[in-house]
Amino acid sequence: MNPNHSNLDNGVVTTALLLAAGKGSRLYPLTHDTPKCLTMVHGASILERLVINLSKQGFKRLVVVTGYQEKYIRAFLGTWAGGMTIDYIFSPLYATTNNIYSLWMAREIINEPFLLIESDLVFDVSLLDDMRCPGRIAVARMQPWMNGSTVTVNQSQHVKKFQNGIAGTFDEIRYKTVNIYSFSLSSWHSITERLDRYISAGRVNNYYETVFAEMVADGGLSLKTVSFDGKPWYEIDTVEDLAEAEKLFSPDKYETKIPSNITQHVSGISKPFFQHAKSMGGETITRSLSKLRSLPQSNSLSLKLIREANIQENEVSPKNKSGGRMHGAV
Repeated sequence: MNPNHSNLDNGVVTTALLLAAGKGSRLYPLTHDTPKCLTMVHGASILERLVINLSKQGFKRLVVVTGYQEKYIRAFLGTWAGGMTIDYIFSPLYATTNNIYSLWMAREIINEPFLLIESDLVFDVSLLDDMRCPGRIAVARMQPWMNGSTVTVNQSQHVKKFQNGIAGTFDEIRYKTVNIYSFSLSSWHSITERLDRYISAGRVNNYYETVFAEMVADGGLSLKTVSFDGKPWYEIDTVEDLAEAEKLFSPDKYETKIPSNITQHVSGISKPFFQHAKSMGGETITRSLSKLRSLPQSNSLSLKLIREANIQENEVSPKNKSGGRMHGAV
């Protein structure tokens, strides 16, 4: 427990929980020896962009559930970044469990309202404006190229029902879940009770949406939708997704540098990571990140080289993506 984090700034959520345990195998070879969240998008990693966005929104605490190559995430962030204290939870079963287990791992370290977010998202910072009140879920109107979990809503814009995928008839408007949620403390207590049942029953390969769907259906959880339509966001699961994200977040449209007003807090993000790389046996990771940093400069060339190397992706294109739900924990 961490009772010192009351997180009650006039009802505004100031703690974020990031699920970053998975292997990111669908982004291979970029994730061959680096965590998915350190994938570069035009000169800044997904993780660095997230820290900048949370800092701009006034968050004070970031809890990260780690697993695959966790030492690099720890070296990258340290214990303080973007004006936030950083806490870690290591999931030793990251290779054989799904995101329900990662969320369950946070049950004792978080005792305050919080924002739940996954580690493969890039988005416009303003999209978090309405996510800082508890009881919210980020959604986007379904498009033909989208897949994954969807919800239907009632007249008050609260979630009425979760659906797994897009199967079935579209008798109601459906919205894609963006994998960002905010919860009150009372809702979190109810969620952890339900998570305990699943984990105790050995259902460690479920998705946490299964629990949310069950609770919404029986009235145990209420979530109001926040629309992510109209401003850019992207979920990066594959190399093709990365190319699409870089079109949306090109340097001429979005800054990739840490804003000067928070530099004193986040200057430790990139520097210590490279400073400690050698002491961690990190020559490989340094070389890998160098390759990743070159990707934005010639993304199409990188994709070409990957294909020419006969690397079998076994993935779908962005137009048929599954929302990053097919390969283990996040």
